[in-house]
Amino acid sequence: MSALVTVWIISSFITDYYHGADLSLNDIANRVAYVAGLSAVIAAVWFTYFFPARQEVPSREVLAVLIFSGVLLLLSPTDYIAGTVYLDEGMLHFHAGVLSWLYVLGAFSGIGLIIRNLIRSTKNVDVRRRQQVRLVTAAFCATAVLALSLNVIIPLFGLGWSTTRLGPLSTLVLVGVIAYAMIKHQLFDMRLAIVRTVTYALSLGTLTTVYFGLAFALSSLLLDSPQSIIQNPINIILALIVAFLFQPSRRIFDHLTSRIFYRDNYNKDEFFSRLNSELSSTTDLRALLHRVSEVISQTIKADQGFFFVYTNSEHYVSAGTQHHSRLPITDAHTLDKYVSEVGDYVIVADRLPLHDKIRRLLVSHKIAILLPIVRSDVTVGYLCLGERRSSHYTVRDYKVLEAVSDELGIAIQNALSVQEVKELNATLQQRIDAATKELRTSNAQLQRLDEAKDEFVSMASHQLRTPLTSVKGYIDMVLEGDAGEISDMQKHLLGEAFTSSERMVHLINDFLNVSRLQTGKFMIDRRQIDLATIVRQEVDGLRTTASQRQLTLKYDEPSSFPQLYLDEGKIRQVVMNFIDNAIYYSKENTTITVGLSADDTTVTLTVKDTGIGVPVDEQAQLFTKFYRASNARKQRPDGTGVGLYLAKKVIVAHDGSMVFSSTPEKGSTFGFTLPVKKMALAPVSDADDLDS
Repeated sequence: MSALVTVWIISSFITDYYHGADLSLNDIANRVAYVAGLSAVIAAVWFTYFFPARQEVPSREVLAVLIFSGVLLLLSPTDYIAGTVYLDEGMLHFHAGVLSWLYVLGAFSGIGLIIRNLIRSTKNVDVRRRQQVRLVTAAFCATAVLALSLNVIIPLFGLGWSTTRLGPLSTLVLVGVIAYAMIKHQLFDMRLAIVRTVTYALSLGTLTTVYFGLAFALSSLLLDSPQSIIQNPINIILALIVAFLFQPSRRIFDHLTSRIFYRDNYNKDEFFSRLNSELSSTTDLRALLHRVSEVISQTIKADQGFFFVYTNSEHYVSAGTQHHSRLPITDAHTLDKYVSEVGDYVIVADRLPLHDKIRRLLVSHKIAILLPIVRSDVTVGYLCLGERRSSHYTVRDYKVLEAVSDELGIAIQNALSVQEVKELNATLQQRIDAATKELRTSNAQLQRLDEAKDEFVSMASHQLRTPLTSVKGYIDMVLEGDAGEISDMQKHLLGEAFTSSERMVHLINDFLNVSRLQTGKFMIDRRQIDLATIVRQEVDGLRTTASQRQLTLKYDEPSSFPQLYLDEGKIRQVVMNFIDNAIYYSKENTTITVGLSADDTTVTLTVKDTGIGVPVDEQAQLFTKFYRASNARKQRPDGTGVGLYLAKKVIVAHDGSMVFSSTPEKGSTFGFTLPVKKMALAPVSDADDLDS
């Protein structure tokens, strides 16, 4: 990418300056600049597939990038994109190709891929890497957009080609930002680069000085012609070339000698990579132990390998290569004591004293190396390896095994945890099945009880409503004087009895509606009504109760109000419920304001009081069945908690929504909104449905 940017800068410079009557050099440089510019963008895209970490790229995406960029690169040096260079009154001019737009599209597509790849790569990197990526993204985008604008886009819009001379300056942005990322955010190890550069410079200087000194001294002593060394620097150059060839030659011969003399050697990085792959391949404990044993035994050429892993204090799992030895649990406990005394190091049988009991134990099971696997100072198991099939184990082998000990411990601990979860799940499943069966039986019984309860409530409510209606009617007749004149005291007492019976009727109606909701018989019977009149009637009916509690009911009835199709009985019940609650929960000598308004879309009713309010943490549950706020239960212990629940059901059944706001100790606002256009239409009857 850097090389292509350099080629683009040089070719752009050659293109933009007049070199004589022959414009062939300018024409060639112009075509090279187009190819180099697009190639630099493609190289930058490829760079983002490897920075900050190598990404898995779908083969279809790679194929699409290669095909599209290949076609563009083939077209870039042609007249279709690069165009032609010509002179006009001694000034250089350019004819843009008819497919220049395709070149710009390709370049911006490349920029889009660069941005996407870099943004996507920041998901799983640390903060320092993320800062590096952001700077690189900004550098690429700014440079690419600026270069395209100055060299292609601005000239294509007929604003002149003079801006192309400024195009190469856009690379200063790339260089500057990348340099800042190197210095500030350690994008590149500057110290290592400086150290290696100085090292190579000193090495070359030392080799040159030594060679020159030796050659000069030998020439003086043997040839008596030291001047030939000074006059013929070719010898020095050849010596430096030989010095540069030393390292590659050494690596070649190292490789050859290793192939001959160290056939059993292995690459540690490849081994670690393969082992990590196996450790993450499964969570089944036995399969994991078998696979890892195979990998380790094959790598270090052990004739057998197996794991001994505790599942609990008295049970264990043993798995490994074919025909591996078995380690009894009693011998494992002996090894546990030994490891607790000497530490969790690699135990080599040949290094132990000849008559040591641990050595005899290992030899009896054909174990040459024992690697304790310890997690949180607890021995969870052992890796046991037999004799090496060729030569002997080396210190390198021991260090490699110690290096993988922690990874083995983590993987085994995870597999053990998964196994415990599986065993627990199996036990829990049995318990769950038994509990589920019991719950189903209990649920069926509860459903029967619930149905019986609903039936009882419905029956009791019907039976109670009839005598209560009679009591209410007779009291009303006495109050009206149909049974003769009554004293003021009698009138007051009968008024209280009438109010109580009326409240009891409403309460029974509430329970009946709850029962209907439970049994699916809750119906809305919409008929044309005057909502403003209904609200006034309910306010007038509750004024006496309000005055008895030193409260003022305020209602400004609207002068004109649309006729709506509503369920009159249920809407009356909702309005009465809101006002009744406001009366009972308001403070004395305050005003309860009932508001009713309508616009083109909605009808809104609100009842606002200055009462006890609703605690904030209880407001979400307020409209649920049988729920009452804690302060409401203290204020009015005889409440049922079904009024607001039913009110919400009624309003929702009318396609409306509830209005509610409350501040503890400052008051509440309850109400509802209804859609005007929908409620102004008569409901479709069954006959209409049949006709349609």
